[in-house]
Amino acid sequence: MSAETRDAGYDEFLDAIASDEGYYLACPEGHGSVPPTPRCPVCGEPDLSEEPLSTTGVLEDQTRIHVAASGFEGETPYVVGIAEFGPVTMTGRLRGGADADLDTGAAVVPSVELSDTTGSRMLVFRPSK
Repeated sequence: MSAETRDAGYDEFLDAIASDEGYYLACPEGHGSVPPTPRCPVCGEPDLSEEPLSTTGVLEDQTRIHVAASGFEGETPYVVGIAEFGPVTMTGRLRGGADADLDTGAAVVPSVELSDTTGSRMLVFRPSK
């Protein structure tokens, strides 16, 4: 990915996940959010700090996508999951197993992979070993 096409904040977040140094943004009230965000989405606090992201999360929900957004049509069907990593909840593509038929409550780990169709990086959750 060239420097001129980087998404400031989000690409650094993906770089950190890929390097096993994931982080989230925390406000003084303890709310967590995923970069980039200039303010806490809960209380509006602008003073955010980078805190270590838990290496394992819990799968909260998932859905199988059969009709994809533009650019992802060639990847259907695929599974998207919502996982809680301590004070933050993230959405990512589920991978592993029967392309990710995981049970709610399953332990997952975050990683970064390339989209088969677009070649762009995306957040992925895999079953924890």
